[in-house]
Amino acid sequence: MGSRHITETGIFMSSFAAMVFVSGLITVGVSLLSLLVALAVMLHSCESRNSGVLEMHSYKDNYEYCRYFALHAELNSLDADLLPAMCRDIDRLYVKEGQYGRDLNITVGIAEEFFGSVRPQVDSRDIVLIDADDLASETLFSYYLMHRINEDPLHGSSRDPDYLRHTFARKLYLKLQSDGWPLILFSRKPEKLRSAMATYLISMGCPGWSSLIMRKENQMQMGFQEFISGQRIILQREGLRIIAVISSRMDALRGPYLGNRMFKFPSPMFRHNMENHVESQSREE
Repeated sequence: MGSRHITETGIFMSSFAAMVFVSGLITVGVSLLSLLVALAVMLHSCESRNSGVLEMHSYKDNYEYCRYFALHAELNSLDADLLPAMCRDIDRLYVKEGQYGRDLNITVGIAEEFFGSVRPQVDSRDIVLIDADDLASETLFSYYLMHRINEDPLHGSSRDPDYLRHTFARKLYLKLQSDGWPLILFSRKPEKLRSAMATYLISMGCPGWSSLIMRKENQMQMGFQEFISGQRIILQREGLRIIAVISSRMDALRGPYLGNRMFKFPSPMFRHNMENHVESQSREE
């Protein structure tokens, strides 16, 4: 019959060698997959970082624009409606991210440095004028009038601009008082609220002022800048020497007889413009 032989070429591999070979392929595959994942993560991280850098540049550019816009709005007593809409978010972050608190702290430091270089004369005729509305903001004082309790509704609210301004204004007030400076407070509120205002200031830890200037009923139609300028003239005629005026509002820092120094507490962009709007409404009423 005969026989036929077929010769096939190939590689003989033991079962152990085959297992090692397959394991090697799997290892290489996993390594390549891990590399691809790592590259994808790095690419995403770079994109996020670049996006964050762009957003930061955008925020800084917008902040600078809004800050200068707000400064001119404050100088010209413009309404808050004229500020660009994008500035509302910038204004919120200004307080939330802590920059407002840092600016307040810098202002207090500058004032303390000045008062550390001068001393009141022994005749007690050197005075410092302080805006009582910074010590008792509209929000805090309105809450007190409604509830008639010595409770701070914003206690510990480090992100509330009223609370922050009150805290730093009080710090400077107590420092000046401890250094022996006669302090005269002034407010935009009417004379009929004098008793409530005085009680509230004392309850908030601000006692011991020399006098509290408030507007009589027939003076409420007068712009506050005109009113407080007239009060400074009266103080000057009485022989008192105004060493400094301290306020967060421009209407208190304009006019004659402003003393040797003026110190302005910073204000959130929309806050001081809304206060100007409220002031104009109260005169119209």
